[in-house]
Amino acid sequence: MLLTPAPLRSALPLPFPLRRAPQSPARRSISSTTPAPKALPFSLRNSRAGTQHDADHDAPALRMIVFGKPGAGKGTLSARLVRKYDILSLSTGDLLRQHIAERTEVGRAAEDIVAKGGLLPDEIMLKVVTSKLDHLHDKHWILDGFPRTLGQGKLLDAHLRKHNTPLSLVVNLDVPDDVILSRISDRWVHLPSGRVYNLSYNRPKVPGHDDETGEPLTKRPDDNPEIFARRLAQFYASTSPLLNYYATPSAEHAAAKLVSLRGTTSDEIWPLLERAVRVAAPGLRERPEEKRRTSLSDAMVAQKESDRVQGGLGRQTS
Repeated sequence: MLLTPAPLRSALPLPFPLRRAPQSPARRSISSTTPAPKALPFSLRNSRAGTQHDADHDAPALRMIVFGKPGAGKGTLSARLVRKYDILSLSTGDLLRQHIAERTEVGRAAEDIVAKGGLLPDEIMLKVVTSKLDHLHDKHWILDGFPRTLGQGKLLDAHLRKHNTPLSLVVNLDVPDDVILSRISDRWVHLPSGRVYNLSYNRPKVPGHDDETGEPLTKRPDDNPEIFARRLAQFYASTSPLLNYYATPSAEHAAAKLVSLRGTTSDEIWPLLERAVRVAAPGLRERPEEKRRTSLSDAMVAQKESDRVQGGLGRQTS
């Protein structure tokens, strides 16, 4: 199957002006979307606290939430922070599934509502999230997937303030709409492994097939302009009030600093994000690995060099 880039236009009119990137050329990231680590078990004795240094008592802990449009790179950049620094990443979806699997009180209540096709009330979602956060007083963490509405944001702030663990950083990843639309239009995935390819900057070696298994690549069901337009409209409707809330000085979130990071690629935004995180949490420690790949581009350059060297050795021995 020969893959060709999808046209960069939406079949449905957008209910808002499309925010475009500057006309000056920019390097596009070859980083692929990376899922955040699994949520931690609820029991403290089963937590990974042993692998996480406590935040220095004299320095503020990183308590961070990230906003960004669908496809803006939230998962990629959060995972990159977790790989490099002693930070826990908490996924609301994983926490909810864990509550349901472990048959906790909030899990049973959520399961009944979900089974009937209903939406979970803000109070239940708050319990899902804070059941973990309440045990992480001196830990650095990133919360993914919550809050999604202004009401949820106010509930979260009130709870954290009550426990003297307020947010320290709120990040908005500001990627132009047309850049994200281009990403999803060109994106193909190997579903069994989650490997992501892009026809513009990370093409598969054989068109239409995964590099490692040779199996066919597919499109995600929501990777099309129509669904993107709806998701983007929903993002603006729900998240804009939240960003305005965190941008306005208030006693409810006095410790939290809103930082908007604008860029067209994850590699372009990464140094801005890293700087903001280090300012918010000066005591943040790097993980002890001797050497880390901080971007997929580094890994690919190293792989190409290795292939070149191995090819040279093969010719010498043949």
